[in-house]
Amino acid sequence: MNQHTILPVFAFLLGAVVGSFLNVCISRMPRGESVVSPPSHCPLCNHRIRWYENIPLLSYVMLAGKCSGCRSRISLQYPLVELVNGLLTLFLFLKLGPSLTFLALFLFCSSLVVVTFIDIEHQIIPDEISLGGILAGFAFSFVLPWLGWLDSLIGIVAGGGSLLLVAYGYQLFTGKEGMGGGDIKLLAMMGAFLGWQAIPFIIFISSLAGSIFGITLMMIQKKDSKLAIPFGPYLVFGAILYIFYGRQIILWYLSLGTPDRG
Repeated sequence: MNQHTILPVFAFLLGAVVGSFLNVCISRMPRGESVVSPPSHCPLCNHRIRWYENIPLLSYVMLAGKCSGCRSRISLQYPLVELVNGLLTLFLFLKLGPSLTFLALFLFCSSLVVVTFIDIEHQIIPDEISLGGILAGFAFSFVLPWLGWLDSLIGIVAGGGSLLLVAYGYQLFTGKEGMGGGDIKLLAMMGAFLGWQAIPFIIFISSLAGSIFGITLMMIQKKDSKLAIPFGPYLVFGAILYIFYGRQIILWYLSLGTPDRG
């Protein structure tokens, strides 16, 4: 293998290995448990997972998706998280190469993977991630060449403030809470890492995707608009789409309004 092949493979493996730790976070954080102690174990029989049973992706295949202690079924979520984080890391590396920007967005996207799976299952977004992410994104803004601290600070205020106004307005007119504080802090975190310029794009894409999926789900399940749907995953989708294709999509959209002079 030459260097052009080894580094992308290493990037994928890095993402998959970190994905194994993300599984611990996804499992324990909603219950308020430590993510470092005790060591990984089966939640049913408490069998301590050996190192060779914790190899990302491979161990799930070798164990045939079952615990070696009690033979209970291991959730498909575990290899899925490892695969998703591995692919995200690979694509980030191919786009950015070995750089400080890659490191920042690698940490950012890994945290978004945790947010997505926790919000889908529990409909909460841990403050440890969103508030910690706000601080981390703002800290990175002082060293990233494309993100100034003022852009990051405005992004925090614009991201959190915009959803706060939406939530307040919805509650004012309906008397019901329509958006949790976790979503507000999550968008503020996205503004910290990506700058205020990303906020309109993320809000538009997440609202569009959420509306399409929500309406489709309500039609399939034949439920009314009171169906609770976590909004965090749609914000995550908008943020990741912005990282990889935001500029191209914005330029394409602006070109639609340019008159043809041909």
